[in-house]
Amino acid sequence: MRTRMALLIVGAMVAGNAAVSPAVAADRGKVQRVLGKAVTEGDVPGILAEIRDHHRRWFGSAGVADTAIGSKRRASHRFRIGSATKAFVATVMLQLVAERKVGLDDTVEKWLPGLVHGNGHDGAAVTIRQLLNHTSGIFDYLRDQGAVNQYPNPSPQQLVQIAMTHPASFQPGASWEYSQTNYALVGLIIERASGGALADEIARRIARPLGLAGTYLPGGADTKILGPHSRHYTRLYQTGPDAPTYDVTELNTSPFWAAGGMISTAGDLNRFFGALLGGRLLPPAQQREMFTMVPTKDWLPDTTYGLGVSTVKLPCGTTVWGMGGAIYGSWSYAYGSRDGKHLVATNVNGDWASGRWKDPIGIFNDVLQAEFCSDDHR
Repeated sequence: MRTRMALLIVGAMVAGNAAVSPAVAADRGKVQRVLGKAVTEGDVPGILAEIRDHHRRWFGSAGVADTAIGSKRRASHRFRIGSATKAFVATVMLQLVAERKVGLDDTVEKWLPGLVHGNGHDGAAVTIRQLLNHTSGIFDYLRDQGAVNQYPNPSPQQLVQIAMTHPASFQPGASWEYSQTNYALVGLIIERASGGALADEIARRIARPLGLAGTYLPGGADTKILGPHSRHYTRLYQTGPDAPTYDVTELNTSPFWAAGGMISTAGDLNRFFGALLGGRLLPPAQQREMFTMVPTKDWLPDTTYGLGVSTVKLPCGTTVWGMGGAIYGSWSYAYGSRDGKHLVATNVNGDWASGRWKDPIGIFNDVLQAEFCSDDHR
């Protein structure tokens, strides 16, 4: 997420068919109408949503998974989840805290000596907690895309070094700013403290225990999405009906890694956030730390941020909890009730929207409002 959301933005355009789970189709008519309008009015290539409401599950889609052959989006489809990755990474870190291998008030300097320094950055003054909740003041390396693009497969250390060439945004703890550099550092600390690769720790601690068969963190050089998946489309920030569309399904995600490199499915996201919000992944003390929220600044409106998770306050006054993410060709939202019993995961396989929506976030918010602001489902 940058300015509007996590990592980056991009997209494609096509109308398509709608698919609904027939057993409970009538229950989610408002949501399905938003999905249909996202394609017919918002010009997104395809959109899917899965709703879990206690023991009931609903899946709906509109548009297409592949513009070349017109295939439908399926519940089994995997997609890149962008900054929703941060919730997984923060969970692993808090599990390490619970195991007393790391402390939230440990400094970056303690774990990564000499890496964060210069231009007002001081690793000895930044804590792991401040990395996790974006109050560190460390410059976001993605704001210097030209420097990032100089590396075909940038390492996390190289990304941090890019950030160090720019002034710190503020003194640690003095304000709030979304920064991918924070989570590059968190990922490095996890690897140092655990002795394992970040991808392996996510798999061992979260994906395998929860049965998240479609969820994993690929290596930077692994450009493919394993298993069934939709194509991912981008317009590279260009707007207008004549903007060219590019297929970026195969993508080098090394610039994103711990900040936004993971792949998942709508069902897996709901299962993960259901377990996280329901207190099944963290002990009570670490659960309280994760959901201690701080105000955001110059980010998404009506939001707060905890340790890798955020809240969105809907127009009806209902607050939902979870995380969203954006990366080239794929935007996602996964939010639900604080107890994790009522959840919605949504994905667009493009990174733009037209008509009354500035981007897919507007569509996602309309989906959440249709689900959580309806008297039938509150």
